[in-house]
Amino acid sequence: MKVCIIGQGYIGLPTAVLFADNGCEVVGVDINPNIISSLNSCELHIEEPGLKEKLELAINNKRYSASLNPQKSDVFIITVPTPNNIEDLSCDLSYVISACESIIPCLEKGNTVIIESTIAPMSTNKIIKPIFEKAGFEIGKDLYLAHCPERVLPGKIIEELINNDRIVGGITPQCSNKAAEVYETFVKGKIMKTEAKTAEMSKCMENTFRDVNIALANELTKICSKIGVNALDVIELANKHPRVNIHSPGPGVGGHCLAIDPYFIYSLAPDEAKMIKLARDTNNSMPKFVVDKTKDILENIDEIEAIETPKIGILGVAYKGNTGDTRESPSLICIELLKEEGFEIAIHDPHVEDENYCSFEECIENASICIVLSDHDEFKNLDYGLMKEKMRNPIIFDTKNITTKKTINLKK
Repeated sequence: MKVCIIGQGYIGLPTAVLFADNGCEVVGVDINPNIISSLNSCELHIEEPGLKEKLELAINNKRYSASLNPQKSDVFIITVPTPNNIEDLSCDLSYVISACESIIPCLEKGNTVIIESTIAPMSTNKIIKPIFEKAGFEIGKDLYLAHCPERVLPGKIIEELINNDRIVGGITPQCSNKAAEVYETFVKGKIMKTEAKTAEMSKCMENTFRDVNIALANELTKICSKIGVNALDVIELANKHPRVNIHSPGPGVGGHCLAIDPYFIYSLAPDEAKMIKLARDTNNSMPKFVVDKTKDILENIDEIEAIETPKIGILGVAYKGNTGDTRESPSLICIELLKEEGFEIAIHDPHVEDENYCSFEECIENASICIVLSDHDEFKNLDYGLMKEKMRNPIIFDTKNITTKKTINLKK
């Protein structure tokens, strides 16, 4: 089987190497020539455990190549971004539409086309299906079209692509069968067949469920802060109940899924999706909450009055621990808000390359406070002795609740 995968990002590339690892000939397509050049030289543009080794094996076995253009194949998989439309927060399908149109010259009767990109419910039926029908294909008879959303966690993408259950939503039952056969190449989890519109809504609701529950934890944190209760103690005790699982609060919600997908549902039925929108608003408010709390902490330091521009050390900009993924990261919003307040900002993230970021020592040097905004392993056991020595005030504001608690004399 030859597989052509459009989009070589966090989902497309791992999917490509897994098909190659299981005997398929794979062409990875991307519009970025730098990405294509890097991949053909076996250089990664994303960080994901186990990915480089599988890419090297696929290239050495001549089962994978990257290209700017699609090629004739048996299966075409679309894994391109789907951001929000600015006007109404609906799903922007422009990249998906462009990807679908790009493969039409390569399509032949009997091919299977799979949309993995997260899309709003009814998109496959109402928008994507007509693209191929206009090109002369009858869906379900000479072209098989399905929506099969990815359901993976950054940092564990390879493992979860293989082992997680998979939703396969075909336009027709035969489309579902054909798409299921494709994933049977490497998926060990259960392959669940359904309609495209059901698969679309299921994917959006998976992420919305998590977003709403995180919003509940963040709202609890705000309430506890106002009345003087330790929110983390409340969550720990409440979660001892066998049917309670309050999520962890934090500086906000990032990533290309949780921060985006709930709006796809909201935009379709805004009058009904009130809870979904409120959860999004709550999570979007957390960077300002972090900044306000930072200001409160600094205002309680006597010597702060003598500092014209206090320095704040930022530990982490990635939205997900142990990855370099900064998509929709609330850390970036926190940083901008702190800059607007006039603070001097130094940023350190061991997983994100940026010429404006600095080393850990440079970040903490003379800082009045350090804020942990990413749950990287490197921040779980910080060098408190060095921080005591280098910082103006040895204060850590841990918004991710990951730092190891140690007894140490932090007074100068």
